Amino acid sequence: MKTLLLGSTLLCLLASPAHAQLRSINDLSLAAANKLANAAMAACQTQGRHIVVTILDHGGNVVAVQRADGVGPHNTEASRRKAYTALSTKSDTYALAVAARTHPDMANLSTVPELLLLGGGLPLMALGHVVGAIGVAGGGGALQDRACAQAALAALPELDSPTL
Repeated sequence: MKTLLLGSTLLCLLASPAHAQLRSINDLSLAAANKLANAAMAACQTQGRHIVVTILDHGGNVVAVQRADGVGPHNTEASRRKAYTALSTKSDTYALAVAARTHPDMANLSTVPELLLLGGGLPLMALGHVVGAIGVAGGGGALQDRACAQAALAALPELDSPTL
């Protein structure tokens, strides 16, 4: 009986740290991703621009993609890669592209296969943590894509304000 009690106590003590190692992670819902995508599409359409927008969750999984009529097919992959780059680097892809051009020690970022150093990708932050990313492509240039992505962030007040 004493051995059983000691064994049970030891088992409980060993199991406790495993539970303490789990973290709570905020994640984007499909509804939130669609809200962001709709807002980006609307922001660009008011300027007469047609885009593709991709929303990724914190793990880099595609949650939503919307493509306006007539947008070139390469823009679908470009929007995903912009979102991935913003998520992976926790950076505005326009600022990252500028830094890679002006700082020799960052120039090698352009050789990383999955990164796309073009404006239009922004990390989605909530309470200081990356919860996903948005990528916009096809809007007529890096600054226009970035502006549409930035305008979409207002659709989710739970997100931190970006520092651009």
